[in-house]
Order: sequence, then structure tokens, then C-alpha cells
Amino acid sequence: MSPNPKGNPESLEPYKLTTNRPEPLTAKLTVRLPQSMMDKLKAIDNYPEFVRQCIQDGLDKLDQLDS
Repeated sequence: MSPNPKGNPESLEPYKLTTNRPEPLTAKLTVRLPQSMMDKLKAIDNYPEFVRQCIQDGLDKLDQLDS
């Protein structure tokens, strides 16, 4: 029997993320930044979570202004 040229069939299935978050992270946002800002962000451990929290903090402040 010859090896499968396409590799392991399980590796061809879509990757499924699991999360313990109340809402899964399915939306994607693209933002252009100066390289200096991106360099600072990448120096932060788990910078995507840091960015999500900053956005949430900003939205919370907007909600407080509206009420």
C-alpha cells in the first residue's frame, strides 16, 4: 500500500477551536497601525487579548457616556 500523497486525512478537516468564553471569537477586525505601535503591541504577552480588552474598555466608556 502506498502512502497517501495528500497526507493524513484528519489534517484536511477544518480546524475546530474550542473556547471557555461566553461568546466565541468568530469576528475579525483589520486595523492599520504605524509600525512603531505594532512593535509595542507585539512586545506584550498575549497582545491580541490586550487589544480585545482595550476595545471592550473603550466600548464600556461609550456606554457610560450614553446613559
